[in-house]
Amino acid sequence: MPTKEEKKNTIIENSLKLFSTKGFYNTTIPDIAKSMKMSVGNMYNYFKSKEELAKYAIKYSTNVLATELRKINEQDISSRDKIFVFTKAYLENVKKSPEVIEYFLRVYLSNREVFNDGCEGFLCVSDFVTEVMILLDDGAAKKEFRQQEFFSAFAMIMGALGGFAFLCGEKVLEKDILEYSDSVAENIYRALKYEDS
Repeated sequence: MPTKEEKKNTIIENSLKLFSTKGFYNTTIPDIAKSMKMSVGNMYNYFKSKEELAKYAIKYSTNVLATELRKINEQDISSRDKIFVFTKAYLENVKKSPEVIEYFLRVYLSNREVFNDGCEGFLCVSDFVTEVMILLDDGAAKKEFRQQEFFSAFAMIMGALGGFAFLCGEKVLEKDILEYSDSVAENIYRALKYEDS
């Protein structure tokens, strides 16, 4: 028998698929309940509203990435290698669980009004943002990355990765997404690397 937390995660995984394919506003609690073979009433035992579910879903999906990046940050490898390992892990996630990335791109970024109450700014994605900050600060401390404004560096990393997730979702890539991993990582690294003046 799954625990309440495991059941919540299963509901989130199902809702991510529906939100990313049908859109947030076109997906209803009865749609999610039906996909779970649950009653609507039972769904409300886990989440009191679709908006609450949406917030849990963004925390859940970015915590998957945060956990992976935390493990990479703890490895005794160069900052350059960390970028390569993280890029590959991110693109593997895009391939394995496209709904997680699609949810972030198509729901979280596109429907900010849903996330106003308690999810403003980086509140719901703070674990992941913290791990990116650690990666950048550590690289700068080791003089592998140059010192730069956090938001510029964060947007550059996530812009590159999110862009490839989008291209994959639109089915315009000529090759398997993982075949682009090293070239994407190299471009991210070049944008961050420390250069002697």
